[in-house]
Amino acid sequence: MKSIVLSALLVLPLFTVAQDYTSYFTGNQTGIETTPAGGACLMGGASESDEAMIWFLEQANGGDVLVLRASGSDGYNDYFYSELGVSVNSVETIVFSSAAASFDTYVHEKIAGAEAIWFAGGDQWNYVNYWRNTPVQDLINSAISDRNVVIGGTSAGMAILGEYYFSAQNGTISSTAALNNPYNANVTVDNSAFLDIPFMENVVTDTHYDNPDRRGRHVAFMARVMTDYSANPKGIASEEYTAVCVDANGIARVFGGFPQYEDYAYFIQTNCELADASPETCEPGSNLVWSHNNAALNVLKVPGTTTGEYFLDLNNWETSNVDAWQKWYVNNANLGSVDSTAPNCSVLVDETEMSFSIGPNPTADIISINSDNVLRIECYNLFGQLVLAEKGKKEISMRNLENGNYILRVITTTGEKHFPVLKID
Repeated sequence: MKSIVLSALLVLPLFTVAQDYTSYFTGNQTGIETTPAGGACLMGGASESDEAMIWFLEQANGGDVLVLRASGSDGYNDYFYSELGVSVNSVETIVFSSAAASFDTYVHEKIAGAEAIWFAGGDQWNYVNYWRNTPVQDLINSAISDRNVVIGGTSAGMAILGEYYFSAQNGTISSTAALNNPYNANVTVDNSAFLDIPFMENVVTDTHYDNPDRRGRHVAFMARVMTDYSANPKGIASEEYTAVCVDANGIARVFGGFPQYEDYAYFIQTNCELADASPETCEPGSNLVWSHNNAALNVLKVPGTTTGEYFLDLNNWETSNVDAWQKWYVNNANLGSVDSTAPNCSVLVDETEMSFSIGPNPTADIISINSDNVLRIECYNLFGQLVLAEKGKKEISMRNLENGNYILRVITTTGEKHFPVLKID
């Protein structure tokens, strides 16, 4: 529970003795507890889309907003607190100056008390280096899974939101360099467990998609995910001034200035019509070839508007009110695209390959999956909240869950199935 202190309207910078972080606080010091609506907002960089930021704040349901960053200062405080017309209790920015701040109890308390967490731009390697495998990572993931906190980020803050992520550990990389050698030392695509955000499974993001053109390097990231980790990758990208806002039901709406401006988001997936969609050539020192007769990837280009009326359903990556599909391909390090039609992946899965089962059910302990192709197991409560997840395993432990009904989502290399599960001791 949030601490109760005398309510006041404050705009204060707070400093730690060791200067491991700086905190800027705006709003009411009395913390309140609300019921956030969850979701994630992925902003492509440059200045923010106000409409997307309004969506983000509304998901907090009047609660406390926490901005985490490793550079800059309090630029979000007034913007979030008073400039967008959405009532929130407070906005606090914590600027990390070193990894040591990730072990500070004040930082922990602020994460545990937030209804919305926003990651600013900067250098995503600082975020990975400072937060991964620390209490900050655990507290953020707990806030998502246990309290349905809304998460968002721009530029570097968006780059870390996928299950796979370009860490920029060795610096940035251009599309040309990544396509000429997808194993260039700067193509640092990481799969170490970090942020666990619903509907971001197998996703790698990219930002600033229009300035410079980052489509080629994003495809190279996806090729590395498929080659190195035997996963079926997906990509979500936002142009500058464009944001993708994913609600708790998996509906991804795109905000921007279209049609006045050419603001788009891109949703990229392997071509489900191919028996083997993996790259033809993805190896150190060689040009990337991912063509399959110029049909390697299915891509939906979605315009961002001020109302966010255009969407893609991330439950199946097919249902949309936009008919702007393309095929992307790479021939000898050159990215190409052609207009296409909507995929229909659901009818292309061999049902014999999906005929696995789980057991025992009901259970008080371990549930096993009788398939050798399991990529991920997720357990949801009846409120749709993710309560457990296992990656690359054929079993999941229910022993620490309360008795009751749950939904198990099993994702395999050939598709996914959902099972009702009863936990009872």
